[in-house]
Amino acid sequence: MKSNPRRWIGATLAVIVPILLTALYKLFFSGSEGPQYLSATVSRADLEDAVLASGTLQAFKQVDVGAQVSGQLKSLKVQLGDTVKKDQWLAEIDPVISENALRQAVANEADLAAQRRATAAQLTQAELAFKRQQQMLRDDAASRQDFEAAQAQLDVQRATLASLDAQIRSARIQIETARANLGYTRIAAPMEGVVVAIVTQEGQTVIAQQQAPVILKLADLETMTVKAQVSEADVIRIHPGQSAYFTILGDADKRYYGKLRAIEPAPQNFLDMQGGAGGMGGGASKPNTAVFYNALFEVPNPGHRLRISMTAQVGIVLGAAQHALVIPVAALGPKDKNGAYPVRVLGKDNRVDTRRVRTGINNSVKVEVLSGLNEGESAIIGEAADHPDVDPGAPGSGA
Repeated sequence: MKSNPRRWIGATLAVIVPILLTALYKLFFSGSEGPQYLSATVSRADLEDAVLASGTLQAFKQVDVGAQVSGQLKSLKVQLGDTVKKDQWLAEIDPVISENALRQAVANEADLAAQRRATAAQLTQAELAFKRQQQMLRDDAASRQDFEAAQAQLDVQRATLASLDAQIRSARIQIETARANLGYTRIAAPMEGVVVAIVTQEGQTVIAQQQAPVILKLADLETMTVKAQVSEADVIRIHPGQSAYFTILGDADKRYYGKLRAIEPAPQNFLDMQGGAGGMGGGASKPNTAVFYNALFEVPNPGHRLRISMTAQVGIVLGAAQHALVIPVAALGPKDKNGAYPVRVLGKDNRVDTRRVRTGINNSVKVEVLSGLNEGESAIIGEAADHPDVDPGAPGSGA
């Protein structure tokens, strides 16, 4: 059978034409597209590097107002949340026992005073008797035994009088103590502040023999102390005098600023970290236990908007720059021995130029550019091939 020439030519073209088209495409179009880069524009922005921590608010001054005498709490003169002045009457413990103790001490002092007067009279009598015996002994009108007896009696009365003088001084001390205890039944405010807690209610009995029982807690809320828990990795980067700020959960957009006052030398769980009796375990921390140090600073609290035990999101500022040239940290290459970083810059026609850049503040997201780049240039942060989900035609892609 003879083959059809037209069929043969058609089959040949069906194979050759796609090959030729593919070769022409590779020759004229494949080499025209270079690598697709992801880039970021060198721009100006405010930059801040800060140590972040979580903390709590406390009153700068807080006092536990207690009782120095035992007895029943007869009355409370204030309520929770009241603002009080210094020396204002806060509470009263039943004064009957203290009043009776004072009366008894006064009575004891009066009894001793009476005994002293009697002894003083007896002493005068003993002195006169001794003088008579002394004169009679010189005239040989009395025996030496009578003289010695008169002398002994005189010495006894003098000693008794001295003992009574000491007892009277002791009785007066007891009177002062009883009077002070009576004064302690009237509890006054040691400072100006706000009643933040009432621990003991009216009618309860307080026992003050071993330690002073707490009646209420008083705090000065005009100034608040922020206690920020800083990790051991960050605590070496902070020091007193640095600017610090915090926000509260109820108003995350408002910052409250202060100056770092102190950093506690021991971690916040220092007592728990001590092992053995008497805390002599050498201070070894428990395994897998995070270590935090308290950093303290104060802020004014007009209107008492801030409250005790509020949670604070704290930032301790290590450095800040206003209107600085910035680029993403991802644009930096490895640091050289001179402290500069290589940064690839995307120019016209997709040309790449490498610059040596000196940097300033680095907050691990963006970095300040001190030299080596100009505003508006495009710093390469990667290639599109490394980010298949990124559209090369999107803004900042370098396409």
